[in-house]
Amino acid sequence: MPMKAVSLNVALPSTQRYDGREVLTGGAKRPVLRAMLRYENFDGDGQGDPANHGGPDKAVCAYPLDHYSHWERELGRELSPGAMSENLTISGALETEVCIGDVFRVGGATVQVSQPRMPCNKLAGKNGERLLARWVSQTGYTGFYTRVLSEGMVEAGDAFERVGRHPDRISIADVNDIIYERSRDFALVERLTGMPEFAASGRALFAERLDRMRRERQWD
Repeated sequence: MPMKAVSLNVALPSTQRYDGREVLTGGAKRPVLRAMLRYENFDGDGQGDPANHGGPDKAVCAYPLDHYSHWERELGRELSPGAMSENLTISGALETEVCIGDVFRVGGATVQVSQPRMPCNKLAGKNGERLLARWVSQTGYTGFYTRVLSEGMVEAGDAFERVGRHPDRISIADVNDIIYERSRDFALVERLTGMPEFAASGRALFAERLDRMRRERQWD
């Protein structure tokens, strides 16, 4: 199935009221026809919590349109593109098939997959369901982040074309299984810890996981 960016969504940080309290967030994304993709993010886009969101390894958040029907059933309402606070709502780009280090062309830009998207409480607050972050992690329907290899104009409807496959073929789903402790594949954790295409924050997290697994092996 050809992959396509069916919607391009951006928002500058704004104060939103989630679960009875005000939060500063860039998650209130709305579709636009086109936007210039820079190395840090799309023009007109930003993050309310730069310590945990944004930066070169998280320049673009992509989410599969294919999962929207599942969340519509769970939440009991129709969802519009950007509901998962993603920049690109993409058809056909599933976590089981998209791999760390894969390179895609979208419009005039080129991006590289860097890590899974890890859901936060703001996403839960936005959608009015406090368990949403847990549900996302349990299903593995996380979406993913990319870094920008070359800047360019992107339009809604552009093809999301894979132009380079990383030889290690470590899928976003594989990484999610380790993050959420569904897998204890020592060799895979070791590979990811030393994989430069994997986001720096992910490598640091997995280095800690690797140390813990080594200590546990010593006690066995």
